[in-house]
Amino acid sequence: MKKKKNTDKLLSFLLLVLFGVVVCIALFPIFSLIVASFSPASDLMRYGLTAELFLSPINVENYLSVFGSEGGQYWKWYINSLIISAVLIVLSLFFSSMVGYALALYEFKGKRLIFVIVLLVLMIPFEILMLPLFRLVVTTQLVDTYFAVILPLIVAPVAVFFFRQYAVGLPKELMDSGRIDGCTEFGIFFKIMAPLMLPSFAAMAILQGLSSWNNFLWPLLVLRSNDMFTLPVGLATLLTPYGNNYSLLFSGSVLSVIPIIILFLFFQRFFIAGLTAGGVKG
Repeated sequence: MKKKKNTDKLLSFLLLVLFGVVVCIALFPIFSLIVASFSPASDLMRYGLTAELFLSPINVENYLSVFGSEGGQYWKWYINSLIISAVLIVLSLFFSSMVGYALALYEFKGKRLIFVIVLLVLMIPFEILMLPLFRLVVTTQLVDTYFAVILPLIVAPVAVFFFRQYAVGLPKELMDSGRIDGCTEFGIFFKIMAPLMLPSFAAMAILQGLSSWNNFLWPLLVLRSNDMFTLPVGLATLLTPYGNNYSLLFSGSVLSVIPIIILFLFFQRFFIAGLTAGGVKG
């Protein structure tokens, strides 16, 4: 018995060590980025990205350049990304949840066909869909606008599938109770079912926000002017054959992580609260 306990402790210790190694490997790029953001641009050109932290050359000039006159364009990109991500999260959660809810709890003609189409689109890489979407944006004359980035991504197949799978487990008896009380179908969704779907809203808000904030290829195609660039596209323009602004690139990249951290911390609270909220009493 004692030998078995020692074996279990050894296995637990080895698993914890393995987990710690994996976490360190995952955090290494972030640590290197933070170190680079405090290093002079000359050192970055000479040594490249490194995890070695030298205290003597550490300075905050890179961050001062972001908040100074040199970072004026950077904050335009930052605001563009914030606006696009915020609007996209709200609209995506609104429309995708309603579509997934309808596919899960309502019976109508073509329901299975629509769900099959959602699954097919889900399996098609976005790179294949970019050409018809780009032609649609050009035809509607939305190039170089916020709508060009937002509209094609509002109803994401992965969000529809996620909400549909979550809504399948909701009790239909609550819908009947709402109808008896004179509640409309929209009222049933917003007042009764949506609160029960709070964990799914929180999870998809994090995923959609992360996807929108890091989206590079689609904004690169539909945005033209420098003032309309999102943060990933704008930071990429700092690396050119004629000169590289590493000081603004690395410090700006570190600051770009802040909204994602805030988004995760904010919706994580609602996610945990939603797991214990609502339910049917027997």
